[in-house]
Amino acid sequence: MTEEKPNNEGSDARLYRIEGRVQGVGFRWWTRQMASQLGLRGTVRNLRDGSVEIRVAGPAEVLDELESRLDRGPTPARVASVERSEQAPEVEREGFEIVR
Repeated sequence: MTEEKPNNEGSDARLYRIEGRVQGVGFRWWTRQMASQLGLRGTVRNLRDGSVEIRVAGPAEVLDELESRLDRGPTPARVASVERSEQAPEVEREGFEIVR
């Protein structure tokens, strides 16, 4: 089975900040898995204030699906809020990675 490369035409980019009990519960790993399954590209990282930042790009309808999943998060997480920035980030990488 060959892996398809995402089509970047018609791609949107979003920046999310997730607050709640989202560090130390596998949230970054779960996000990478969800984004990879959906064929999105970008990064996820912990912020010093205890929140998680996600920079992600892909088709708008697929980003909407990820956003709905972020509200729930992985089982041990407790998501208090999902904030979406009005300013779209630059997402320059292929694939989806956890960064520091």
